[in-house]
Amino acid sequence: MSQAYRHPGNRPFVRTTVRAVALLVAASCASGAFAQEFNWKKHQGKTLTFLANNNPVANALLKHKADFEQQTGMTLKVDSYQEQQMRQRLVTVMNSRSDEVDVFMSLPSREGMQFAKAGWYADLSELVKTASAKDYDFADLSAGMLKDATHDKQLTGIPMNVEGPVLYYRKDLFQKCGVTLPRSLSELEAVAGKLKSCEPGVTPFVSRGLKPALPFTYSVFLHNMGGQYMKDGKSQLCSKEGQASLALYAKLLKDYGPPGVVNYSFYQISSLYREGKAAMAFESSNELRNVMDGGARLKDTAVAVLPAGPGGSHPTVIGWTMSVSAHSKNKEAAWYFVQWATSPAVQARLALDGVAPPRSAVAKSPGYKAWTDEQPVRAEWVAAVNELARTGTSEVGYPIVANPASRDFIGQAATELLLGQKTPAQACADADKQLDALIAKD
Repeated sequence: MSQAYRHPGNRPFVRTTVRAVALLVAASCASGAFAQEFNWKKHQGKTLTFLANNNPVANALLKHKADFEQQTGMTLKVDSYQEQQMRQRLVTVMNSRSDEVDVFMSLPSREGMQFAKAGWYADLSELVKTASAKDYDFADLSAGMLKDATHDKQLTGIPMNVEGPVLYYRKDLFQKCGVTLPRSLSELEAVAGKLKSCEPGVTPFVSRGLKPALPFTYSVFLHNMGGQYMKDGKSQLCSKEGQASLALYAKLLKDYGPPGVVNYSFYQISSLYREGKAAMAFESSNELRNVMDGGARLKDTAVAVLPAGPGGSHPTVIGWTMSVSAHSKNKEAAWYFVQWATSPAVQARLALDGVAPPRSAVAKSPGYKAWTDEQPVRAEWVAAVNELARTGTSEVGYPIVANPASRDFIGQAATELLLGQKTPAQACADADKQLDALIAKD
């Protein structure tokens, strides 16, 4: 899962060409703290507060919380919230310059520029050099994702996973209804229509409809249609490709999605699919464990990237980081937790829990391969995630400081179409007006 990757702004680069960044930092470590004996108990007795997103990455990690506490002698206090609530909590803490949060989860593709500009991230560059265990192997981490987490030469976080939207689909229902995986984006609606006629009690297609969450999945439709969010400092949502992608996404959810889909994020989507009530679910690769929970879908599910469109195949690929608060009074102790959570040993454990690793050594390890080979769906999932990492773009929303706000306008336009309140031309025109104003402030 190394090779090509794209960072915000949709500019491609090859991971091997930026691997030198990681190697350089690793080399500098050899003459620093690595020459000394690393002591995991150095901060014994301290308490760290971790602000966690209640998602599969954090949930898999926190199964091993006791191991961290035993290894370091520190106490880890966990404040866990659903994603939107987590960010609201973080904004409150950071705006007050409070030290009550030491470590938090962050998405560089979403809030990286915004948080860096606000001064909320502690720079981890020096801590990597001077306070890392000998076996940490910083150079093995995805150089592309490290670059995404670097702003103004400051390292704002360490990658925890690789993820992006993938298509989970029911092989048994496809066979029963005489349909095959769509070969192109234009065939997706026809397949959904046949499934609806064949199995009226099952939702043909589900993806995110909740306004702030929707751009994560919608962005693949935009890019596969050949569209982009911004060009020459102007919003492109009303381009021909932008309108077509909005119309298709909204139509799929409106005509073939479940009731109340405007309130759907990954929690509802995974539940619906796991219970056998959806034939296709376009949702994060992170959700593999949740959709497989209980085992009912293990034998009947396949996984693939979304079919290509007129613009080709451009899946979304992003990753969560572990970041240290700039206001923490325990930055080095917090770094100990970050390096433990992103260490080869812990990443190997998370990989066996369906968290795609940002470490190449873990991805190539015999243990991970054995886990993959246990179930065909896992092998397909790994292949899909590898495809995300190889060809994906991390452009979700607009590559500006106000990226989170831009996502709301994208979600609003899609919602208006989904609810039949506006035509595609009206919805995107209104959104472009607001987005252009947002871009101008950047």
